[in-house]
Amino acid sequence: MRGRLIYLMGPSGAGKDSLLDAARQRLAARGCLIARRAITRVGRTLGEDAEVLSPEAFAECEQSGAFAMSWRANGLAYGIPRQIDDWLAAGHDVLVNGSRGYLEAARRRYPELVAVLLTVEPDVLHQRLLRRGRETAAQIDARLHRSAQFTDVATLDERLHLLDNSGDLGQAVERLFALLGYLREAAQDPPQTPVEPVA
Repeated sequence: MRGRLIYLMGPSGAGKDSLLDAARQRLAARGCLIARRAITRVGRTLGEDAEVLSPEAFAECEQSGAFAMSWRANGLAYGIPRQIDDWLAAGHDVLVNGSRGYLEAARRRYPELVAVLLTVEPDVLHQRLLRRGRETAAQIDARLHRSAQFTDVATLDERLHLLDNSGDLGQAVERLFALLGYLREAAQDPPQTPVEPVA
């Protein structure tokens, strides 16, 4: 059976990198691979295990077809390696660190994509962004506003699974595995009655 593409999204400060790091070994144990992104964040601190490319090198990779998906956000370019198509064809689930703005394009390329939005309570997100110290107060306010807008829209998307990461990271990992377990079971043997994924 072909693997499933799990498209994880979330606002800056939601804890995507921490969640992936905490879940990496358990994901690998069930055959789920995490794609390593390419990012043009030259000279800046990365919060994730990513390949750093210059804008010129990124453009060359993009033009040569080295990426399965690529997009721009917050002044940076992001790419997901084409290798994920081989992994999916081999039956592996593949988790990618995606962008909310690129979701619809990703769905066109991968119609069976499983979209997961990592959410955080506004007060918690605000505190995380303050502790990180990367942005001004105005930039943080803008991030919070964008996050609230996207979450409001996301609640109307029946194909989008919400995953709360406002509290303990271990609990968020358990919620992620409950969600992925539900999806895998549903793909193999659809239940007779709807089952709500853990959010």
